[in-house]
Amino acid sequence: MKMQIAHRPWPLPRGPWTMAQRWNDLLFAHWPVDKTIIQAMLPPGLTVDAFQGQAWISVVPFRMSGVRPRFVPPLPWLSAFPELNVRTYVVAGGKPGVWFFSLDAGNPIAVALARRFFHLPYFRGTMTCQGHGDRVDYFCQRTHAGAPPARFVASYGPAGAVASAEPGSLNQWLVERYCLYAADRQGRLYRGEIHHAPWPIQPAWAEIEENSMLRAAGISLPVSQPLLHFARRLDVVVWPLRRLPKAPIA
Repeated sequence: MKMQIAHRPWPLPRGPWTMAQRWNDLLFAHWPVDKTIIQAMLPPGLTVDAFQGQAWISVVPFRMSGVRPRFVPPLPWLSAFPELNVRTYVVAGGKPGVWFFSLDAGNPIAVALARRFFHLPYFRGTMTCQGHGDRVDYFCQRTHAGAPPARFVASYGPAGAVASAEPGSLNQWLVERYCLYAADRQGRLYRGEIHHAPWPIQPAWAEIEENSMLRAAGISLPVSQPLLHFARRLDVVVWPLRRLPKAPIA
């Protein structure tokens, strides 16, 4: 597969990618938050990333499809399911990326595998993502035993033309992220590299009926209206996690 790479902030990782995914009917709902609040919630070794001094947190509902290991075709019972992420923006070792407070998914097997092999806070949920033309109706009810209760109910869709984010803009800063960070139970940090074409984002509208995802993560929902983006589809490849050097003691 020939990759478009000119837009990347750093070279592709060494070695082959190991997993492919497709993200469909995705909504970014971004809120500004106090960066001191976010920093206090991060593990040692991660620093909150900020745009012009402002930290952000995002709720991201979408639908996974085509999830598969390299050289393996998608499996119907594992490769397609709704997912909803609560994420913020961090940096380590000079590489800006994403830190997840939670990832809810509608497939219990995918949840178990992601928790085991990617050290990510995945939770099982009852979830639906139904498209009706340009309208997407989304429902998420967390059902994971022992996890903080959380629920998201919304309708959303595009409200403008598709375009890549302007270089140096807040939109680009929020969406063009090419790695994630995770921590295991011993507090050891990992980086997972990803690659995709530039995000084909659109302005979006959203009617959010219920959203307790941030409260479940221990964050108060900001009173401001969210900055909204929509993306119809993005194909993504993923590399294995790599452990980061231990953070020095301050």
